This record gives sequence, C-alpha cells and structure tokens, in this order.
Amino acid sequence: MAALNINGKTYQTNVDPRTPLLWVLRDALGLTGTKYGCGIAQCGSCTVHINGEATRSCQVPLNSVGNKKITTIEGLAANGTLNKIQKAWLEHDVPQCGYCQSGMIMAATALLKNTPKPTDEDIDAAMTNICRCGTYQQVRTAIHAAAKARA
Repeated sequence: MAALNINGKTYQTNVDPRTPLLWVLRDALGLTGTKYGCGIAQCGSCTVHINGEATRSCQVPLNSVGNKKITTIEGLAANGTLNKIQKAWLEHDVPQCGYCQSGMIMAATALLKNTPKPTDEDIDAAMTNICRCGTYQQVRTAIHAAAKARA
C-alpha cells in the first residue's frame, strides 16, 4: 500500500509499484485532469509538480515518488480561486482543443515560480510541451500577462 501526498491530501493506493504515476493519478485515484499524450515524456500533457518541479508523470514509477509532494492541475486553484496562470489562460483564449492545456498550465506555473519575470527566451526554454493546435503565441502572451499580474 502506497501513501501519496497529492494536492495537500494523503491518498492510499494499492497498485504495482512500477506503475507510472500518471496511471496511478488517473486510474487508481480518479484525478483525470492530468492527461496521457505520448507515454514517452515528450509532449508534456502529463505534467505535474513533484516537490515543486514540473515533471512528466508518464515516466515516473510510483516507487520513486515516496513522500514527495505532488501537485496536479486539480490542486492549483486555492479555495475555488484560479491561480494567475489559469486566469491568464482564460483571459487570453489560450485553449483550443484543450487537451494539452493542463500540462501547459503546470509547466507555466513552475516557470513563474522559478522565474517571476521571464523573457521570451526563458519561456521558450521552459515550455517544451507540445500543442497540436499551435497556440504557442497565446501561451507566451498569457505567461507574460500572468508575470505582470498580482498573485
């Protein structure tokens, strides 16, 4: 039985310890905001934070997580209030199909935590998620807007 700290709550799960964290979140715990995209940590749809670092959960085995703090897209809003990245995403019409967006928002949130006033180059280096709809310019605009916004 594994105990996981996810979004500030403790979850118990009894799955094979080699199971990728993505599938534990989605299938065992019902936290379906984190998406499966490629399964090889390239697209970023499965991005979560592990101890504050943006991490592609499809390649993280459960047995490597231990007591680390996991944050999923479901854990970003505080008391029903969206964080500044989520607000900027909506204000700047970033999502089209929306499939990659939870991973993009998680990556952008980690970027702003580490680099509060990112340049275009910082954004390009940090945002390696793939968007099939090609909303990269809107992503950049939203990140700049969120960087200027108050928390």
